[in-house]
Amino acid sequence: MIDLHSHSNISDGLLSPSELVAHAANNGVRVLALTDHDDIDGLVEAQQAAVQHGIKLVNGVEISVTWKKCTLHIVGLNINPDNVALKTGLSAVRTGRLERARQMALSLEKSGISGSFEAASAYAQQSILTRMHFARFLVERGYAKDPKAVFKKYLVKGKPGFVNHEWMNLESALNLIIGSGGVAVLAHPGRYEIKRTNMLLLLEEFRGLGGTAIEVVTGSHTAAQYVEYAKYAQLFGLKASQGSDYHGKGISFMGMGRLPELPGNCIPVWQDWPEVNALIAS
Repeated sequence: MIDLHSHSNISDGLLSPSELVAHAANNGVRVLALTDHDDIDGLVEAQQAAVQHGIKLVNGVEISVTWKKCTLHIVGLNINPDNVALKTGLSAVRTGRLERARQMALSLEKSGISGSFEAASAYAQQSILTRMHFARFLVERGYAKDPKAVFKKYLVKGKPGFVNHEWMNLESALNLIIGSGGVAVLAHPGRYEIKRTNMLLLLEEFRGLGGTAIEVVTGSHTAAQYVEYAKYAQLFGLKASQGSDYHGKGISFMGMGRLPELPGNCIPVWQDWPEVNALIAS
């Protein structure tokens, strides 16, 4: 009933913010965070839909970060979308995204795949261009059977379409989130190609910069990783978050309303959120 990581078509999801909220409500979700990539333009529409469907919407965002040449994602929860510094910082990241998209298209063209930028832009419409939009194009053209296969064959390091890009640094991302009144969550840590030593260094730095929680239960984690990252949370005194990372039917690791409970040794990130706890108790 609590899903604190999801995407609308403002970034790389398939559903509009209001459609996403309706889908969440229909699947039993009572607390939902909309966490579009580097963009908060969908929050007003999502809030209006949440009132209509009787669920609690948490204002969120997912910020792209470069740490030791590795791309990470930091989710901000309970942010203030009217915060000027947050808006300015996210705008700068989106500008970088557009340039990366152009470079990705050039890389694909060199490998014999033309028209990707125009097609990805058509999928994105007025939203930001992401790798998922390129993945949808590659699936449509028959280069891969589904978006998951795309990310194995294209768009990742060493493959056609990959572009090394320098995102916002970790400290700046956390400053934007915390400065806007939000809490910072390290998203899906099990997806990063980071060995244990660097994961310990990352979590130490994350905590030192004011990070609050890590995603323990998320769509791309295995059952073993639920246990693993619950232990990391305990070790560093971090709270635990959960979220499906839902993007839409056919391109998500897990459907909404299907998250297992957090391991019993976790302190939920929503522990001190009165409105959420009231919903849970009702």
